[in-house]
Amino acid sequence: MKRALINLSCVLGTSLILTACGTSSVDNTLATNTQNEAVFSQNNEDLYQVDHEGRIYFFDDFATYQTFLEVGETAYRKVRIGEGPRGETIVFGLTNEDKKKSQGIASVDMYDGKLEGSTGFYGETRTEEGRIYVFSSLEEMTTARVVGEVPLRFTQIGTGPKGETVVYALNSQNKKVKPEALIEAFKAKNEL
Repeated sequence: MKRALINLSCVLGTSLILTACGTSSVDNTLATNTQNEAVFSQNNEDLYQVDHEGRIYFFDDFATYQTFLEVGETAYRKVRIGEGPRGETIVFGLTNEDKKKSQGIASVDMYDGKLEGSTGFYGETRTEEGRIYVFSSLEEMTTARVVGEVPLRFTQIGTGPKGETVVYALNSQNKKVKPEALIEAFKAKNEL
């Protein structure tokens, strides 16, 4: 009888230890998955800018951007009056998921310099003059907004979705090469 109780105690003790180890492993896996989701959900792979009626609109969601291009308005927004490079009002077009957030909005964080563009970044700026500027880096896009021009560029007249001139931003490393990958990315995004 005594031996049976000792064996039972050993089995129960081992079960508790294995359960505790298993729980710890599951907790660690959940923590790792949560961290991976946080890294994955930075939403810093693209940014869209539209200069419209004296305002500068920013979108980190392609569908919201497309809706704005069709309608000329965005359902949800975060507004900063007079904070543009030349005193323009800045409007961040928000998704339904972002409308209740006070922080962690990719377009806001990229504009503020708190979030870098990812590798493979894609950016578009549409101007009121009928030009579309296409960027492969957030830094180039930001510089163009502040300076007001893209110093190194490859231009295609009338190749935009509505016949706009499309300007592809270049840099000192690729200034002598036709930006084939960026042209293809633009065509794919705009279904051309």
